[in-house]
Amino acid sequence: MNFTTTALPGVIAIEPEPATDERGHFARQYSKREFFANDITTEFVLTATSYNRRAGTLRGLHLQVAPFAEAKLVSCIRGRAFDVIVDLRPDSQSYGRWISVELSPDDGTLVFIPEGCAHGFQTLAPDTTLHYQLSAEYHAEFARGVRWDDPTLAIDWPYAEPAVISARDRALPWLGRAPIAKSA
Repeated sequence: MNFTTTALPGVIAIEPEPATDERGHFARQYSKREFFANDITTEFVLTATSYNRRAGTLRGLHLQVAPFAEAKLVSCIRGRAFDVIVDLRPDSQSYGRWISVELSPDDGTLVFIPEGCAHGFQTLAPDTTLHYQLSAEYHAEFARGVRWDDPTLAIDWPYAEPAVISARDRALPWLGRAPIAKSA
């Protein structure tokens, strides 16, 4: 696996190195030894998928705060997605900055998202499925987020207006009003 650091500290793009033959290929998505060697020491406790019927579907920008802050390892196993990570760690020099990574099963790229970063995506193809490995169980009372269209973030989404977005995501607060700080 090839590990590539990004402009956001701790956010790492991971490219599998598939073994290919006449049947197709086999590629590892996680190796504790290789992840630890690249300073990703997260223990994953939950695996989930997100299926999205329509191109242009937008989910996010979501995170959980302490004591259930979660790191994520995200890949796309069907379709294509414009994946966005926003640094919301209060003491980070890159606070409020975002990056995007296009995810698809074609190259198998994964993205590691550390605790304190919000995550969202917009599908670029119908029937897109993302696969998640998460470091914490979901606890609704510790779920937070910021609006996908926050002007201070100015994320350049592929579809200016989502084809599908939940009422919950439309109601998320702007960055300056989001209760992101650690919960007691």
